[in-house]
Amino acid sequence: MHLNPYGEYAVLLAASLANDWPADRAGIEERTRQHGMTMRFPVASGDHVGTRRVIDEWLRVVDADDPDERAGLLNAQMAAVTAYPRLTDHDGEGWHLHYRDEEEALPRVLAAVISVGTSLHLVTRGMNRLGRCAADPCGNVVVDVTRNGRQRYCSVRCANRAAVRRHRARA
Repeated sequence: MHLNPYGEYAVLLAASLANDWPADRAGIEERTRQHGMTMRFPVASGDHVGTRRVIDEWLRVVDADDPDERAGLLNAQMAAVTAYPRLTDHDGEGWHLHYRDEEEALPRVLAAVISVGTSLHLVTRGMNRLGRCAADPCGNVVVDVTRNGRQRYCSVRCANRAAVRRHRARA
């Protein structure tokens, strides 16, 4: 059995959805696959809108400046989707834990995975490892997965643009 920590990939999935919102439910499910989730979700008519609400709530965590506020928001999000952890063996992944009930709708599964994953990411990497891109006017979500904990930009493009601005301001 391996322990699926739902850490880095879940928070990167949330950032991907926040930074580039899919046009439809199929786009959301495809994004979950790109970020390592192999399970299928039962289809419901409100999945696209419901998942957008999950991401909007998660963005409140991203924008929280204070670690206590961030923790409080995450605790509330995890409490809203509380389920007993379950051992499961699907899609050839081997035995692992799920932090959700079986056959849950897409928004509820993502709310559980993203809130637990974000919590694990922040407590293992640091409560400051989530924020907005420092390149004005970008504003994309940045998930800091660097060794030194100093990632401030969402992409190389934004980092380069900020460097050019700093260089021009000195000249």
